[in-house]
Amino acid sequence: MSSGPRKKALLKVIILGDSGVGKTSLMNQYVNKRFSNQYKATIGADFLTKDVMIDDRLVTMQIWDTAGQERFQSLGVAFYRGADCCVLAYDVTNSTSFKNLDSWRDEFLIQANPRDPDHFPFVLLGNKMDLEQNRAVSSKRAQTWCQSKNNIPYFEVSAKEALNVESAFQAIARDALARESQDSQDFPDFPDQIRLDPNQNNRQQGGGCNC
Repeated sequence: MSSGPRKKALLKVIILGDSGVGKTSLMNQYVNKRFSNQYKATIGADFLTKDVMIDDRLVTMQIWDTAGQERFQSLGVAFYRGADCCVLAYDVTNSTSFKNLDSWRDEFLIQANPRDPDHFPFVLLGNKMDLEQNRAVSSKRAQTWCQSKNNIPYFEVSAKEALNVESAFQAIARDALARESQDSQDFPDFPDQIRLDPNQNNRQQGGGCNC
């Protein structure tokens, strides 16, 4: 055989947004195809994984759902580090959750400290489209915000009715993989936090042992 299967990629995706916008519901709908009407606040952070095929590449998406409450935000640094994509979520019926997107985006960039903050992949999800009759944030307003932030992709979704959830997360994985192919040495097939010593690879390539 001329070429074996490519290694499995791990993508760490973090969902941020105010309490109650549906972060946990979005994650559960995408990974488990389930929705619950019972609201339970996330304590700290939780994650689920899902294997997806993107252009013949097996990708494991590790989706982190972080608490929206202020008092849990101090837990953030460990969870933000090594993220390959950040999903910003708001409730289309709640204008305050939309106004707070700037704060969540800024918080992520401070805590995660990505190498290229201007081009880090964000995606915006406007959730609760099943309640569109109560909409408080127009599509145009959300799109204008995305354009002002380097053209962030925007999806209007409903975790309750599974509307656009699958396609949104597919786009997230595809975008992260496209960036990997552009700059493959910056996207190892294992989480960044495992690489403790940035010079380790150089030493291993030295060809000899000093022991």
